[in-house]
Amino acid sequence: MAKQRKIGVLYSRVRVEEKWIFAVLEQRGIDYDRLDDRNISFDLNDPDPWLKYDAILERSISYARGLYSTRILNAWGIPTVNTALVAEVCGNKLATVTALASAKVPQPETRVAYTVEAALEAIEEMGYPIVLKPMVGSWGRLLAKINDRDAAEAVLEHKSVLGSYEHSIFYIQEYIDKPDRDIRVLVVNDEPVTAIYRHSPHWITNTARGGQGEICPLTPELTKICQDAARSVGGGLLAVDIIEHPERGYLVNEINHTMEFHTAAPTTGVDVPNLIVDYLMSVARQEIEVL
Repeated sequence: MAKQRKIGVLYSRVRVEEKWIFAVLEQRGIDYDRLDDRNISFDLNDPDPWLKYDAILERSISYARGLYSTRILNAWGIPTVNTALVAEVCGNKLATVTALASAKVPQPETRVAYTVEAALEAIEEMGYPIVLKPMVGSWGRLLAKINDRDAAEAVLEHKSVLGSYEHSIFYIQEYIDKPDRDIRVLVVNDEPVTAIYRHSPHWITNTARGGQGEICPLTPELTKICQDAARSVGGGLLAVDIIEHPERGYLVNEINHTMEFHTAAPTTGVDVPNLIVDYLMSVARQEIEVL
């Protein structure tokens, strides 16, 4: 007889996405544990308590907790969705940009500088407005649209004295006068499965900041750029955020490795939780025949 697979779901808080995933696992009779990252610990010399899992789905809100957990689990040979390597690339904007650039995936013009003076020079060369972003972050937080030199000097000075080394690395991106929307494409195993426009009168269109979802057709052009983007960072379960440039067309803005789909799933009618569980089970360690 075949040994039943054991699944773990690592999470920080039970959001609507986690509720949907738990419901699918239970409906399908899959043996799984809920692993609250606030309560777990790892004995790095004793992997045995974790070896019962054939795969672990990482849904931590904290980038660091998710990254470190998957790094430990992968070192022990336990498959995770996504892998630590994918999390490391997608969770850091500079790593994402360099991966996309290596694969020649179109993206906005981006500069990185290490001092206020060098950042100001780069901004002046690019021309206003520009966007300053934190190297690590999500939900549209800590973004700043800089319209002139006075604003640039003020924001750069504030960032330089915040006390975090990450804030002293200046990530500068061109501001794109896009339509009042961007596009989020959900990708499973390198294949786009659904997409939505995220509409907002504000230049930040994240649904976490009030953006409204609408079905976006998956055209061949949109499908290809998302496939290329997903492959460039290592694949898996990803949300690719696309900006529509008025002259250059689709540009990849960011790639999220712990994708949220609370708007995309009900808007499009695509059963994203079942697709996630399908993929999770496909990467789980193979069933072992036992007597």
